[in-house]
Amino acid sequence: MQNLVVLGSTGSVGVSTLDVVARHPDRFAVFALAAKRSVDRLFSQIQQFLPRYAVLVEENAGAQLRARVKDAGLATEVLVGERALTELVALSEVDAVMAAIVGAAGLLPTLAAARAGKRVLLANKEALVMSGPLFMQAVRDHGALLLPIDSEHNAIFQCLPATAGERDLQDRDLPGLDLQRQGVEKILLTASGGPFLHRDLAELEQVTPDQACAHPTWTMGRKISVDSATLMNKGLEVIEACYLFNAQREQIDVVVHPQSVVHSLVRYTDGSVLAQLGNPDMRTPIAHALAWPQRVTSGVSPLELAQIGKLEFMPVDLARFPCLALAYQALQAGGSAPAVLNAANEVAVAAFLESRLPFTRIATLIADTLERCSAPIVHSLEQLLAIDATARRIANERLGARAA
Repeated sequence: MQNLVVLGSTGSVGVSTLDVVARHPDRFAVFALAAKRSVDRLFSQIQQFLPRYAVLVEENAGAQLRARVKDAGLATEVLVGERALTELVALSEVDAVMAAIVGAAGLLPTLAAARAGKRVLLANKEALVMSGPLFMQAVRDHGALLLPIDSEHNAIFQCLPATAGERDLQDRDLPGLDLQRQGVEKILLTASGGPFLHRDLAELEQVTPDQACAHPTWTMGRKISVDSATLMNKGLEVIEACYLFNAQREQIDVVVHPQSVVHSLVRYTDGSVLAQLGNPDMRTPIAHALAWPQRVTSGVSPLELAQIGKLEFMPVDLARFPCLALAYQALQAGGSAPAVLNAANEVAVAAFLESRLPFTRIATLIADTLERCSAPIVHSLEQLLAIDATARRIANERLGARAA
């Protein structure tokens, strides 16, 4: 039996995780659930899974949940605040942590899970983008087991040589992967292209948040849906893949694949290309990581290739998707530039979702911030958090200047 903490349990990945867990009560037990403010959904999850702990980051929401749990006569202890997250994941009873909190907010508890030597199921790409070297060092130093949940990175892991992936993960040394020695020539990340793949560029200035969040193949939260529309999500995934698989920038390419059936590919020096295929449903990579190295049912419908008919692939148009180009730029710059990129993107996307920034200005605001914010090499978590705060301040200042 594996005791599981689900960080971000009320979001799309968290809900999918609990769906898989519910199918295997003999294998997984929910030890704790955590969310930001979703009282109603978290209370329903508590009723179903009866965790020992539940956490809400926002104090008022936590007080409401605590009262409802008490009135219902449930034994779950309700904790409040961000500090509770970092303390909870380090408890000795915890075996695995699903890190599904969106954005930089997920960094501290995810890093705490790595430092506690847990099995970390990484769905929060921003945490690794921000703190790549620090995070991977924590994995090595504390014997954590790191398994990727993003459909693309999980697909890459499945397509890597079995001897390499299994040996390195069993030795708890994913950063030690040697792609060249294993004959890997190229990692190919697939991108759906989002809802505006074929939209006239002149129309993008006027698109609304609801239009940007209407993803054609995936059901996701609003922030990641916007990132998919700008292709920033793919830029963050390129950076994440470099850290996860010890890869160089030139070993990773992006290809547009609108059907979202081929989740990523690995090309080998002998000409072979291995791909992982499946219906676009996050329960597949979640089930794979939860049960690894075994396989369990996920609830996902089987892939019927004859019904799909055809699979399309095309190069990325960086004029249409400047955010991807900015991610490449940050990766090339190195140091803490990826952390600055992420901070500026979070500010820009939040402003767009609040209708304070046009869709086409997301990339402009990020570029302005990258230009104005220094990005030294990070040697400590405290330094990283200071750089993140500075980047957010600069991005908000630029946002205010544009609104003036």
